[in-house]
Amino acid sequence: MSSRAIQKLQGSCHCGAVRFEIETDFPELTTCDCSICKKKNALMVKVHESNFRLIAGAEALTEYQFHTKTARHYFCKVCGIYPFHRKRVTPDNLGINVHCLDGANIEGVPVRRAVGAAMP
Repeated sequence: MSSRAIQKLQGSCHCGAVRFEIETDFPELTTCDCSICKKKNALMVKVHESNFRLIAGAEALTEYQFHTKTARHYFCKVCGIYPFHRKRVTPDNLGINVHCLDGANIEGVPVRRAVGAAMP
């Protein structure tokens, strides 16, 4: 369990069409070696859906699914940025691209390397 303070942060895609808010204490960050995560090179924080709120831009989001079609990867249709995805193993959680968060303090947060490429 993290001993960091809970942060309430807003985030967005590059053009600002998609805006959202999360609450997290940043227990860890995650990178993943699956085919899509390697190519998008995102650094993610896992957030339960109850700690996520889409503020604007539902109409600007496009969804991409592959393989088991369980995970739901979202991208902005306008600028192409990946702000978040609904996770495959824990679909009640989202992986939030920390690079899309405004003012996130992630210094010293451990980074876990998920082995997504080995998932069946």
